[in-house]
Amino acid sequence: MKFTVVAVGKLKERFWADACGEYLKRLQPYSKTSVVEVPDVDPARAGGDAAAVEREGSSVLKALPDRAHVIALAIGGKQRSSEGLAAHIDELGVSGVSEIAFVIGGSCGLSADVLARADETLSFGPMTLPHNLARVVLLEQLYRACKISRGEPYHK
Repeated sequence: MKFTVVAVGKLKERFWADACGEYLKRLQPYSKTSVVEVPDVDPARAGGDAAAVEREGSSVLKALPDRAHVIALAIGGKQRSSEGLAAHIDELGVSGVSEIAFVIGGSCGLSADVLARADETLSFGPMTLPHNLARVVLLEQLYRACKISRGEPYHK
């Protein structure tokens, strides 16, 4: 399975980049995993939150791999346990999906067009997470899912 994470905004602080880099390194034996960053848009310069989200959404849609199964991270999405995520990824693979693209929006959320393109939505729970932290959590959960699927130690 190939994973692509499309994320709005760059990781500006080194500790976020280091954490993501660690999980990307750990994922490499299990899956080709990449992160594509698209620019975040300042709502004050774009004419408001809605305009910023639309511009970010356009960039996200261009960055998505053509044939990928798209999972958008959204607060109202389906919540899954770590075991549930691992099983779901396995089910997608068995059904012929070879690439999953995860989308993490910016501070104002995801555009309606991105949500319409998504095959499903996933939530880490009802709390709002900063998008930098959501990226770290997603990469860690993908690594954990790979370990669970292979029956390897890590998951507790």
